[in-house]
Amino acid sequence: MLILTRRLKQTLTIGSDITVTVMQIRGGQVRIGVSAPEAVRVLRGEILEKGRAPQRPSEPNS
Repeated sequence: MLILTRRLKQTLTIGSDITVTVMQIRGGQVRIGVSAPEAVRVLRGEILEKGRAPQRPSEPNS
């Protein structure tokens, strides 16, 4: 894993067509903007993990 330090409005580039920009820093939160081609899916980690979690079978109706 690469760990970077960025300041407000600074960017990092992934490949030749994905850019991540630090948009706002407030307390313990950082807002980032991601610019990527429409064909690239950009998902938050917790959403991706939720989709991978095993689904519990639904309970039968009583």
